[in-house]
Amino acid sequence: MKRICFFIVAVFCVTALFAQGEPAKYRTTITNFKKFYNANIPDSISKDFSPEMLAAVPADKFRLTTQQLSAQLGPLVSTELKQYSAPLAVYKATFQNGIFGLNISLNNKGQFTGLLLTPYKEPSATKLDPTLTESPVLLKTLTGTIAGTLTTPTNLTGKIPVVLIIAGSGPTDRDGNTQSMGAIPNTYKMIAEALGKDNIASLRYDKRMVGESATGQKEENLRFDDYVDDAIGLVNLLKEDKRFSKVIVLGHSEGSLVGMLTTIAAEGNVNAFISVAGAGRRANEVIKEQLKAQPAYVTEGFEKVLDSLKIGKIQKKVDPSLYALARPSIQNYLMSWFKFEPKEELRKVKVPVLIIQGSTDIQVGIADATNLKKAKSAATYIIVPGMNHVLKEAPIDREKNIATYKQPELPLKPEFVASVLDFIHGLK
Repeated sequence: MKRICFFIVAVFCVTALFAQGEPAKYRTTITNFKKFYNANIPDSISKDFSPEMLAAVPADKFRLTTQQLSAQLGPLVSTELKQYSAPLAVYKATFQNGIFGLNISLNNKGQFTGLLLTPYKEPSATKLDPTLTESPVLLKTLTGTIAGTLTTPTNLTGKIPVVLIIAGSGPTDRDGNTQSMGAIPNTYKMIAEALGKDNIASLRYDKRMVGESATGQKEENLRFDDYVDDAIGLVNLLKEDKRFSKVIVLGHSEGSLVGMLTTIAAEGNVNAFISVAGAGRRANEVIKEQLKAQPAYVTEGFEKVLDSLKIGKIQKKVDPSLYALARPSIQNYLMSWFKFEPKEELRKVKVPVLIIQGSTDIQVGIADATNLKKAKSAATYIIVPGMNHVLKEAPIDREKNIATYKQPELPLKPEFVASVLDFIHGLK
């Protein structure tokens, strides 16, 4: 079923709090929403819209949208609060024909400032190590909500370091999985557990427009800087938390560049930066190299898109084989990404840096890590033999290497874990 959205309008402040109990006004609002939705009287819902929301979504537009949803989903059977972090409440909404996440934001007058329906994802059935505790985290931004998971030792005593884990490219979720592509290595979840067992907290999160990170933003309006803004907001959240002694940013793959820019922008709030399988060249160069194994018409088609983007123009006619990578709606994002040169950005980072790379990574090579090391000679530089892009043991053979992307039970390379732990514990 396609993603179904009511709408979401901008909230004019950034807030970030850990999960809390459900306030009475939210309980009343969700009860009334269910009653009016099932009775097919959407005007009784929209009468409680804030002025800003009503301007963005007039009553007649909301009425039509609700009628269409009702015809497709049927009655709303039940709602269950899953997370609350002012001003956002996230409910599991069970309709007759499907289960969705229903996100509601209210102002201090109890009026709607946001309302969004997204696909619902049940929490992972994987058992958490009993020595660790996981808590939901929500960051409210100007365009939506970033949802994440904070992992801490269960018996936390004193201040400990915390690591912000920033995901790589594509629709990668907080656990390091790209379900739509069949990639389920659980990489970031495993990193969080390894850190937690060594008395280091971590926060991993769904990227904007992925998983539970709901937003009303259209893909054509997405920019690379948006990812940086989200990470900065989460860094500030962690910095303000009195449980943590240091904030370390760890960026994987595309997240390495996001992490660099975040570390630079949040100077004073970040104590160290870790680049994991990070590109040492502009993203367009890396993508071109990755496409060399594809048929000539694919690489030639991408070159045409690049030529257009270089002069700031969207290439509207794209070969279907390139649609996943360079569809017209994502080209503004690509332009905003390609402008950054990782080596130049890394030179601006003033905190301790760890550059770590696998020798059998078929997506980002050792040459990229070397380029980063040249840009930051003081950085700790580690090549892990036999480690691939998802940080698992893998041969260089492409087919066998990619097979590990679908093996969530396969552990992280021990040398990778040991290198990260040694670096963090060595920080002053």
